[in-house]
Amino acid sequence: MQEIGIIMNGVTGRMGRNQHLLRSILALRDEGGVELPTGEYIMPDPLLVGRNERKLRALSEEHDIDRWTVDPDLESCLEGDDELYFDSQITPRRPEAVLKAINASKNVYCEKPLATDLDTALEVARTAERSHVKHGIVQDKLWLPGLMKLKRLIDQGYFGDILSVRVEFGYWVFTGELQPAQRPSWNYRSEDGGGIIDDMFSHWSYVLEELFGEIRTVSCLGKSHIPERVDEDGEKYKATAEDAAYAIMELEDDIVAQLNSSWTVRVNRDDLLEIQVDGTEGSAVAGLRECKTQHHANTPKPEWNPDTPTEHDFYGDWESVPDNQVFENAFKQQWVEYIRHVVADEPFPWDFRSGVKGVQLTEASHRSWKEGQRVTVDELRV
Repeated sequence: MQEIGIIMNGVTGRMGRNQHLLRSILALRDEGGVELPTGEYIMPDPLLVGRNERKLRALSEEHDIDRWTVDPDLESCLEGDDELYFDSQITPRRPEAVLKAINASKNVYCEKPLATDLDTALEVARTAERSHVKHGIVQDKLWLPGLMKLKRLIDQGYFGDILSVRVEFGYWVFTGELQPAQRPSWNYRSEDGGGIIDDMFSHWSYVLEELFGEIRTVSCLGKSHIPERVDEDGEKYKATAEDAAYAIMELEDDIVAQLNSSWTVRVNRDDLLEIQVDGTEGSAVAGLRECKTQHHANTPKPEWNPDTPTEHDFYGDWESVPDNQVFENAFKQQWVEYIRHVVADEPFPWDFRSGVKGVQLTEASHRSWKEGQRVTVDELRV
């Protein structure tokens, strides 16, 4: 069995630890590796790297990982034989580290966003393409069961002409005063790359474009609804980044998308993420795992009358889309695709160009908010 060495930077953080290390790389190790088209298996061999020796040591001991090192500058790590560099640090640290890995001829896979600004993202993408390393950006939501079912409906022509898309995402993140916050404090500091626009609009970029088409324009309003929060050490700090964003985007084929993203909303829906698609022949609502539909032939005929109670069960008019397959963890499945791309040269379209487009949408959304107007998302030439 062949091994592939993976330098994993930033895995002491919540996302890097849980989704990428534990539920992806270590899960693949426990399953016997990644199967190639030839039937051969490739075993991931992680090298954990970071800034906090205590966290790295504890993580390595808990999960029986032999290789780890404190190396903020990556110098010793990049001199080794590991083929792949992975980055899930906070965004402002990512471009410098990724560029170092590219210059060391490492294949690079990283979390989104690729950078905090479009110019830097373009520099990283162009450097990667000139160097001919294999590069990829995390776009995990494409492998969520609910969105895969939604994609199945689109591919089958279920909706007829798609008219509109409505995205509702979010939940209440506690301020840290009475209950611990579920998200790290840097998420609420713009100087550290925080803010829900930077965090989520790179996701909305690839979700909308993969399922529905190119984004043409964006109108966006951001809000810092809660101005002060409490950090991991119990200290109050000023929240300088937005905790909610409200956007309207125009897509190709005259499709309109409405997106509400918030860490200051209490959930009254079936899931933390819901995407409703309405078309001439039918509609669907997709969550993280489930997807339900209502065909034109089964659509009720409601009448507006606020003077009498509504007795109709609107939820009862929807039917669930069956699984029809086994769904893997979304992060793990994209890791499998990327490792096959590196080792067996299988196609992998989710490269740094996709990452740049996410940063472009984020930057256009910030500009729209700042200028108070609709902004055209120009055709991007990496």
